[in-house]
Amino acid sequence: MVSGRQTQLIGLLGGMSWESSALYYRLINQAAHDRLGGHHNARSLMYSLDFDELNDLAAKGDWDRVAEVITKAARHLEAGGAAFAMLTAVTAHYVADTVAAAISIPLLHIADPTGKVLQAAGHKRVGLLGTRYTMELGFLAERLQRKFGIELLVPPEDDRTVLHRLIIDELTLGIVRPEAKSLLLRLANGLRARGAEAIMLACTELPLVLAMEDYPISAYDVVKLHAEAAVELALVGAEQQG
Repeated sequence: MVSGRQTQLIGLLGGMSWESSALYYRLINQAAHDRLGGHHNARSLMYSLDFDELNDLAAKGDWDRVAEVITKAARHLEAGGAAFAMLTAVTAHYVADTVAAAISIPLLHIADPTGKVLQAAGHKRVGLLGTRYTMELGFLAERLQRKFGIELLVPPEDDRTVLHRLIIDELTLGIVRPEAKSLLLRLANGLRARGAEAIMLACTELPLVLAMEDYPISAYDVVKLHAEAAVELALVGAEQQG
């Protein structure tokens, strides 16, 4: 722990859902405290969007409008002095490249810290659990394959539908039933049977259901990895600024 240091200002694009934003806020500040000790927490600025609006646009397939709404919010963070921005939701990364290209500060993509950890652990084939959009649209699979040589496996279509409904209709509203735990274990075992060496929990709400150590194979909380990477980036940036 290094007392007396501060982080750069982290820009948080929130509200997708508010539960996920609260989780990010907690994880980032825990990581900052772990690194700095004392009463330190991370310096951050959050712009919270309306999840109902974005969820409706995504359901209609209007991702251009999703990108437009998020980009506008990112520009507010940029104007507010954020050193970099990050999306506090996994699915929203479908438009991450569009948002990143429209702002002048960096956007910390969730796939990159995840890919580094998976690669360091020697994993080549990894099971992916998340929303239907995350599992089907390929934005994580393409980036992880291109940058880290990691192949992603997803559950069958019917299971993807059930998991998506669980996330959207229950977990994003703070509803966690015992059946959710059974579902995740069944899906993880199915992915392991198909050759997955590890499981990526690519949804902010899924760690609310089951701890990483409860999975049948190595499991990684991509949100926690994303939050820890943000603190590392903010500390390095502050140090470089002197």
